[in-house]
Order: sequence, then structure tokens, then C-alpha cells
Amino acid sequence: MSLDQKLRGAAKFLFEAHHNNDVFLRLPEHLSPNNINEAYRIQDYYHEQISPDRGDVIGYKIALTSETMQQMVGFGHPCSGALFSKSVFTSPASVNSRDYVRLGAECEIAVTLGEDIPATRVPYDQKSIIRFIKSLSPALELIEDRGADYSNLYFMDVIADNTWNAGIVLGPECTNPTQLDLISSVGKMSINGNVIDQGTGGDVLGHPFKALAWLANHMIERDKPLLQGMIIMTGSIVKTKFLNKGDQVKYTFEGLGRVNISVY
Repeated sequence: MSLDQKLRGAAKFLFEAHHNNDVFLRLPEHLSPNNINEAYRIQDYYHEQISPDRGDVIGYKIALTSETMQQMVGFGHPCSGALFSKSVFTSPASVNSRDYVRLGAECEIAVTLGEDIPATRVPYDQKSIIRFIKSLSPALELIEDRGADYSNLYFMDVIADNTWNAGIVLGPECTNPTQLDLISSVGKMSINGNVIDQGTGGDVLGHPFKALAWLANHMIERDKPLLQGMIIMTGSIVKTKFLNKGDQVKYTFEGLGRVNISVY
């Protein structure tokens, strides 16, 4: 089996596992990625498998931008996955629990890009990335981890599985992003009227714009530069919270607004 056959086989395995609602397990040894580059190549092939159902790639998510999330999954480095057009919703949204093996939600700040981000010899940083930002929104990311056992994760397999993204729910847009104190502003997550967790924008690699710069540099290295109009999820400020039928979820971020979802 060639390397390309292996990677395509892994993507097909993931597609069929989702189709069958199988519990998340490590990829079979003969299909499992040996390094992060193989994991992203599997992810690319997996995107080809799911795009007929989920639509075009309209942006990206950044996973593991906070120490809290890195500790939760046991992997100490940011990583990325794609967002698809048919999985983008506007708050308030309703989610069918039967569509997921195990539904989770994460609280984030979403960025909409106002310009293409071109390749450059000097890597982007928190300051140089600002001019490409059109707006910010509070956002909930929907997670489908298929009941994974977090004590026994090989995170390369999670990257291959599009870092478990199952959609996003966007709140109102803020078109003056530089006027907000994103580092110290607080975001709170409530389920059924009870605040269960909170964090700040500073929990995301020190600043959400720093996370965006990481993604821009990462995608340029992968020859997939970020484009005008794309939505970027900058990473969760809280640990993933798993949801049940009947749950009412609210996420509020100071200065940005709120997002609501109902699980039925």
C-alpha cells in the first residue's frame, strides 16, 4: 500500500465511521497517521468525502488554543480543522440531539475576514493580522467527539477527523474589534439558566488575534491561505461541555453579545 492509498483509506474509514455513528476509536494501525503532516493530509481527503453533504469550506477552526483545552485532551499544540457552509447557523439555533453520538459545545470568538491574507516572508503576529479582520462575533462551536475516551487519545487521529467540528452558531457582529479589551473581557456559558464555566479572551493563546495569526501562518505553510469572507473560530475559552436533549445553552461575551442554542 502506498502512502497516498493509506491516507485515502484512513479518510474513507472516518467517513464510514461517522455515517454509521460509530464510537470514536483510534484509526487502525495500518491507517493511522505517523506524524502531523500525514494527519492533515488525511483531513484534506476526509473533507473531499464530506463536502457533498456539508457544503463548501467557508473557514477554519483553531483547536487547543487554551491551556484548559490542551490539558483536557493531552496535546499541547494548536491545530486546525475546516468549517463547512451547511454547518453554519445563526443564533438562536436549534440542534437535534439524535444527529450526534455525543454533542459538545465550546465558547469562542469568531473572526470574519475582510481581505485575503497573502503569503509573506515575515510571519504574521497579533498586530500585523489586525488589518485583515472585518468583524468579530461570539460563537458556539458544535463538537462531535463520538463518545471518545479522553484518557486514551492519539491526537493525530483527532486532527485527521477534522478536529471534531460539527458546526458553528454565530451571534451578532462587532465591526470595531480593536476597541474591545479582548484579553480581560469575560465570556460566560450557561446551561438551563446556570453558569457552568467562564473564561477570557486572554485564555486563547494570550489573545484571539494571536490565534488568528498562528492559523494564517499555518495555512500559508500548507498552501491554503485564508481568504476574504472566511470565518475563523479562534478557540474555546472553556472546556468542552456535553449537551443533552432539552438543554438550553447561552454564551455571553462582554462587548460582543450572546449566542443561544436549544437541544431537542
